[in-house]
Amino acid sequence: MTFLNNVEAIVDSAVTGLGYELVDLELSPKGRLLRVFIDIDRGINVDDCATVSNHLQRVFEVEGVDYDRLEVSSPGLDRPLKKAADFERFAGQDAQVRIRIPVGNQRNFAGTLVGVRDGAVVMTTDKGEVSFALDQIEKARLVPKFD
Repeated sequence: MTFLNNVEAIVDSAVTGLGYELVDLELSPKGRLLRVFIDIDRGINVDDCATVSNHLQRVFEVEGVDYDRLEVSSPGLDRPLKKAADFERFAGQDAQVRIRIPVGNQRNFAGTLVGVRDGAVVMTTDKGEVSFALDQIEKARLVPKFD
């Protein structure tokens, strides 16, 4: 197991044990900076970040995870979408998706998420409905709407 996978497993276990969802984990080169993005249905506040940060510091000490700085925050309004459950949960919302291999000379798509159908992410764009296998998605984010 690589350092990233090991740290991700530790963080995921600790965060879900506190009732939060691990949205994303970023490691700087050599793992000196750890950025942890968490979420919960009601939204994240500063107290949530402090609770998770304090808990992770204790867990990292016990597990022997070597790092210089830990940052815990919400994923923001342009939340990344990584798991099939993310695409289901945010069906009906606008998103941007970048795929690994072009389809018709296009790698970037913007539209409204439909959800997951037969293991593929489905979205409606201005050119119609498109679908991508989850492992073909390089990056996906929600697009916030401001009224």
